[in-house]
Amino acid sequence: METVSVDFFENNAPLVVPYLSQDFTEALKERIRNQSRLSMVRADADASFSGRITGYTINPTAVQGNDRAGLNRLTITVSVKYTNTATPSLNFEESFSRFKDFSTNAGPIQSQEQQLIKDINAMLTEDIFNRAFANW
Repeated sequence: METVSVDFFENNAPLVVPYLSQDFTEALKERIRNQSRLSMVRADADASFSGRITGYTINPTAVQGNDRAGLNRLTITVSVKYTNTATPSLNFEESFSRFKDFSTNAGPIQSQEQQLIKDINAMLTEDIFNRAFANW
């Protein structure tokens, strides 16, 4: 295997963050560039990733006084299709989900959201990379 392509991951989650698709797609490309010797191409690759962002939710995880959330959880779910033309038995299509807890005591979600997304994207891309290339 020498080449890989990563299609743009559209955001089909009910709650849409405008930059999430671009950030996730670039994070996956960056993970592959940094952890493999594969060349990134647009088409006709030996392996390819496609999919969409299917979930983006914020839920309370710990309640404090006055029915306020002491901790909240941001969860992102991505549906991924991996195609390996060299070894089709390694192909998969599955969902990956990761979360990060945060406190509103540190400021409103808007002030923390970009860093939370970056952290979750790092976890998601690691899971996806390992699933595709480490055969776990």
